[in-house]
Amino acid sequence: MSSEISRVLLEASAIDLDTVQGFVYASGIKSPVYCDNRILLSYPDKREKIVNAFLALIKAKKLEFDAVAGVATAGIAWAAIIADKLKLPMVYVRASAKEHGKRNQIEGELEEGKEIIVVEDLITTGQSSLAACDALKDLSVKVVACISIFNYGFSKSADAFTNAKIPLYSLTEFITLVNMAVEIKYISQEEKKILLEWQRTGKWDDSKQK
Repeated sequence: MSSEISRVLLEASAIDLDTVQGFVYASGIKSPVYCDNRILLSYPDKREKIVNAFLALIKAKKLEFDAVAGVATAGIAWAAIIADKLKLPMVYVRASAKEHGKRNQIEGELEEGKEIIVVEDLITTGQSSLAACDALKDLSVKVVACISIFNYGFSKSADAFTNAKIPLYSLTEFITLVNMAVEIKYISQEEKKILLEWQRTGKWDDSKQK
């Protein structure tokens, strides 16, 4: 399943790999990888594959929960579809509480003591996902697990989830995606080495690639 999901992400250009020009993030950091899983929602066939993969993952891991939470904004749509398929309540978690109205950080109704699963589209450092989990815990809700479409596989995020004692499951990870990119001739073996080095160290010197 992981390889098939990687193929879906590459075919939809939800993930782009460019070891020559790279991409500039909003923070100003340059990277040879760019991920935008929101585009998957625009393709019904690919959207269905992602949802079915999520449902298969939930079944395989024997996850049991009372509600589904999406992390704003990219996790909201996936959480809504999963909740609909499973006929369960759904909420979503903002990065911070609103500054107006009821000043909610969590939108929707949750009862204390309920068990919930958190849905993300992407795991980078894991900070935003774990912040959402903390917000849910503040409501005396038990977070059963966090699930995502893609995971960069950084040791920092793995350690963060381990320390928080929250299981993290992703449909596919960076190494699987890079291997699939080589298989479909999206990148070369030399580009694979560059990408894996970036994934291992978090550093990429674009001046060496031009």
